[in-house]
Amino acid sequence: MSPAVVEARRWIGTPYVHQASMIWAGCDCLGLLRGVWRGLYGAEPETPPAYTMDWSEPQGDERLWRAAERHLLARPLGQPEAGDVLLFRMRDGAVAKHLGIASEQGFIHSYSGHGVIESALTKPWQRRIAARFAFPKEIQ
Repeated sequence: MSPAVVEARRWIGTPYVHQASMIWAGCDCLGLLRGVWRGLYGAEPETPPAYTMDWSEPQGDERLWRAAERHLLARPLGQPEAGDVLLFRMRDGAVAKHLGIASEQGFIHSYSGHGVIESALTKPWQRRIAARFAFPKEIQ
């Protein structure tokens, strides 16, 4: 089983809290990814700047995508594998602003109103995938 999936499943039940990243206390989708990174590697590679829930959508700025490219390994779009980091567009033409970690049953993510859950990767979710990444084997 993917170490990223094992770590992400530890977070299931953590409430949704915007900009937070503390297991059981609260996290958003980026906070979950940050927590999984800490569980796998220790310190985070960078401290994210403050961000609004719209993730710079009015400016069309793909900040989250660029950050993922700095620290994760880009993978071609296609069938996600357990442990992949998935970046979603919530609407056509909008910036990609939601993250999840692919699992054998779907994907694990923190979602407003739900907290950290494991969801099925249904067709509507699959259509929203904008990019797919892998955690690095080692960090520099």
